[in-house]
Amino acid sequence: MPRVSTAPAERFAEVSDYMERWKKTKGYPPNTWLTMVRKPKVFRAYRDLHSAAMMDEGEVPKALKFMVAYTVSRACGDSYTAAHNAENAAHIGGVQTEKVEALDRFRTSPLFSAAERAALELAAAAGACPPAVTDKHFHELKKHYSEDAIVELVAALALIGWLNRWTCVLAPELEPDALAFARKYLSTSG
Repeated sequence: MPRVSTAPAERFAEVSDYMERWKKTKGYPPNTWLTMVRKPKVFRAYRDLHSAAMMDEGEVPKALKFMVAYTVSRACGDSYTAAHNAENAAHIGGVQTEKVEALDRFRTSPLFSAAERAALELAAAAGACPPAVTDKHFHELKKHYSEDAIVELVAALALIGWLNRWTCVLAPELEPDALAFARKYLSTSG
């Protein structure tokens, strides 16, 4: 049960440009936004950072950024954000659903490259306990990524870490579309 109600209607007028953009991308605003809009400046700052960290083109493809976001969320126990990022990996990033289904087995699944494994290992460590990230993680990352790309990966996992706290504390309900996707493709991961 959500711990905070949706923002009043007048607050949505202040962020209508963001809502319209995302409706074109995903079709609906996540329930996390509906509470975040209670503080429009926080919402706008979050959306701008999300755009920069997750949606802007850089060295790291969106597909990997969303797989990193899923892994960070799973590692910290945030099933709401994990479901959204698995769905985003498929629908925005173009990840095949077979690979989405295998995300929790990235260490052993042949669907993942060594480069993806290195990024997902970092995400798993950072999501579970940020001080668990070691120099070994970066040694592996540097075999596959430039330092600029590593900063992109860390930006994605740090942003999602902030969202994981928002979601776990406020406990929004998972929307029907994201829930249906999770039930179909993530049921083996819980």
